[in-house]
Amino acid sequence: MPARPPRFAICNETFKDWPFDKAFGLAAECGYTGIEIAPFTIADYVTDIPASKRSEVRRQAEKAGLEVIGLHWLLTKTQGFHVTSADASVRRKTAEYLAELARFCADLGGKLLVFGSPKQRDLAPGMSRREGMEHAAEVFRALTPALEKTGVMLLLEPLAPDTTNFLTTAAEAAELVGMIGSPRCRLHLDVRAMSSEAVPIPELIHGHRAALAHFHANDANGRGPGFGKVDFVPIFAALQRIGYGGWISVEVFDDQPPPEQTARQSIAYMRRCWSEAARRGQ
Repeated sequence: MPARPPRFAICNETFKDWPFDKAFGLAAECGYTGIEIAPFTIADYVTDIPASKRSEVRRQAEKAGLEVIGLHWLLTKTQGFHVTSADASVRRKTAEYLAELARFCADLGGKLLVFGSPKQRDLAPGMSRREGMEHAAEVFRALTPALEKTGVMLLLEPLAPDTTNFLTTAAEAAELVGMIGSPRCRLHLDVRAMSSEAVPIPELIHGHRAALAHFHANDANGRGPGFGKVDFVPIFAALQRIGYGGWISVEVFDDQPPPEQTARQSIAYMRRCWSEAARRGQ
């Protein structure tokens, strides 16, 4: 069976302070068909974003020929939210704010909430991993009704140990997905984060294929795919073998290359790697 055509997206903070119409236009010109939004690029709190601004962003994306696929960096620049907090009132407020993010996502036409937010999930000194898992599961279960109402999916993202002390492997994130027990909660995988694991990336992809619903493409060095030593051919071959049909979204953490260079070279490299992986799999 031939590999499904890839769906490439890019995260909007890649373009720094560019106006959205300029950023979206460049993304579409490069060949991306999706845009992933970091809410802090619009306002610190989504509750401060009026309906008119939500409609404007959606129109700008549609005009450029892009689909707003969802949100990431969900709790950046916010205060008072934390999914593993020992304080039940903080957990309750966090679930309520995540529900606001789900509604904001739906207003933009998006379907995905990528939960990374390392500082808002860190385990406090003395808190056990089990306590953290139970607290986080409580928060995300409370979010489930809003996900069902809006048609949005929550994606749990394992992150490298140099960024957080909670959910640092794909196995841990998948375990939490199972604890939440909702079809509206799935797994997100990120190349930079997976590069910190002992298990090879293709094996992680294959081992978690049943829960995988979204994918971030970047290098272990924090730059775009093709800007470092990570070979994406075996990674894309693994995605093709499991029949992955979701988005592959470029997310970078190093802003040294200019946005246009990152956008253009990343998608060119991914297209070559996808084609090579498909050729080898024939």
